Amino acid sequence: MTDDDAERGGPTSTWGTIALWVMGLLGVAVLAALLLTLREANHRRDDALAAQRHSYDVMILVRTLQGTIARSEASLGRYVISGDQQLGRLYFEDWRRADETIDRLEKLTHDNAVQSRHLAEVRDAFRERGDELALTALNTNYRKNNQALARFYHSSKADSLARINAGLDALVAQERVLLEARTSHAQASVRRSSIIAKVLAAFGLLLVVGVIWLGWAVVSALSEHAVARAEADAQRDRAEELASAVAQATEELRAQEARLRQIQKMEAVGQLTGGIAHDFNNMLAVVLGGIELAQRAVTIDPRTAARHLASAHEGAQRAAALTQQLLAFARETAINPEPIAAAPLFAGLADLIGRTLGDGVTVQFGDESEGWSTRADRVQLENSLVNLAVNARDAMEGRGTLTVRALRRTVAGEDYVALAVSDTGCGMTPDIVERVFEPFFTTKPVGKGTGLGLSQVFSFARGLGGDVSVDSVVGLGTTVTLLLPRERAPAATSTPSRPVAAPAVVSAPDVSGLHILVVEDDPRVLPATMDALRELGHHPRACDDPTRAAALLAGMNRVDLILSDVLMPTLTGPEMVAKLAATHARVPVLFVTGFAGGADEAIDLGGRPVLRKPFTLAALERAVAQAAAMPEETRAAA
Repeated sequence: MTDDDAERGGPTSTWGTIALWVMGLLGVAVLAALLLTLREANHRRDDALAAQRHSYDVMILVRTLQGTIARSEASLGRYVISGDQQLGRLYFEDWRRADETIDRLEKLTHDNAVQSRHLAEVRDAFRERGDELALTALNTNYRKNNQALARFYHSSKADSLARINAGLDALVAQERVLLEARTSHAQASVRRSSIIAKVLAAFGLLLVVGVIWLGWAVVSALSEHAVARAEADAQRDRAEELASAVAQATEELRAQEARLRQIQKMEAVGQLTGGIAHDFNNMLAVVLGGIELAQRAVTIDPRTAARHLASAHEGAQRAAALTQQLLAFARETAINPEPIAAAPLFAGLADLIGRTLGDGVTVQFGDESEGWSTRADRVQLENSLVNLAVNARDAMEGRGTLTVRALRRTVAGEDYVALAVSDTGCGMTPDIVERVFEPFFTTKPVGKGTGLGLSQVFSFARGLGGDVSVDSVVGLGTTVTLLLPRERAPAATSTPSRPVAAPAVVSAPDVSGLHILVVEDDPRVLPATMDALRELGHHPRACDDPTRAAALLAGMNRVDLILSDVLMPTLTGPEMVAKLAATHARVPVLFVTGFAGGADEAIDLGGRPVLRKPFTLAALERAVAQAAAMPEETRAAA
């Protein structure tokens, strides 16, 4: 190599070395910048995923807390109703778990001032709710069921549970806002990092010709980026799993809410039972009074005795109608609305109210409605008026004047039939008038009233789109006025017939002198049924235990019919029939039940005839005749 070459090569080599170093430094800088960008993107992705996990954990804990509280209150409701100590323990354990869940939520959200404030409000409402429910549980534990029911009812109206749910919903809403903000921020950061990475990668590709190792580094970085993307996909799958868990927890909460609503409905059925029992006792008073009057007049004036027996029969039918009404409420079946005018309504109620209130109360009816009518269920309307009349009698201490009037009223352009019940009793102060429609509120002594009468009257009127008002003056008396919407359709002009205990059926052949096995576990119903069958000319044999039916049948020379109750402690009627030997498999069977239609759907009666209690002698005769006359092939199929 000549000196010229050396001189030329020297600067070339130097510039080449410098260029190599510059390219190397640029490559290192690009690689470093790319690695830093990817690491920053990974950090932001990890932060976003951690924030998502935190938010989902908070929301799941909130829904779990709500479910635990609902389950605890449901257990307490069943404990109050049944008195089962195991349910009380379930209530206490669920409430303790709810308290522990709040502690966990406080730890998860301690770094957020807004969420900490919501949780503090939830904690205060939770403690207040716990004190309310603890008093209810304590009353139940000491067998103070009335107080426990009252406290449980009032606790359902308290605002503590609403405050708990409001605080938790606010907590979830705040967490969702935070989740959306964090996710948006993380996505924006990832997009910026992706743009920067693309620019640096493009610049690195320009340097890869001179710096192979720099290109290799870029390839390695891209490989790492692919791994990071796979990890992101895995984390996204985890987020989807968490979302699925949240949805499942939400469905469980909905199911728990449905169970709680069913418990509350059964509590309402129990409360309605107490209110109808008051009216039922009124009907029994009519029955007993009619029977006693008939006993006195039976030898002196048979016609008067027959009239009193007819009144007792009417009262018994009204009591049966009340029972049907209670069962209809439990099944959520529809009532039977019809146009009702005041004149026939008062005509049908005059004797009933007069006998119910006694001789010390003078009852006056006045119809100033000029033929206006309203549309309502007749039994409910009559029961409401009887309820108001009994309350008026108690306010007059059994002596005074009761006035029932029908008036026309127009309020805000709407026509109403006004039914006003007035008494000459002691009256009420304004503070009592304000509370008369509250459930369980009563001014009567303990054991004399349920406090449900006026609240049921109020619910009845509001259910028809009407209203109830009370005007009372201390020392002068009280007037309760039902405002019921006017019905334009014409009302029935005749007094409606009372519902009978057993509807008429298609006539059957006259059958008498049958040998009948009567299976009935109730010691009061069994002898009455036996006497009724003997009165009809049959030959009954009693069986008070369905497990003994097969043995008694084996000892009978002739069996024409088996008359059996449906629900009995040891065996149901259908179960007993199914266990009979083949020798008695074709014997006709007549089932008797005290449940209304729909209650026997859970029990397969095999298509055999059913007689419903209470039944008349004529209904029993028809049912026995039809069951005995059933074709043999039909009985075999059953």
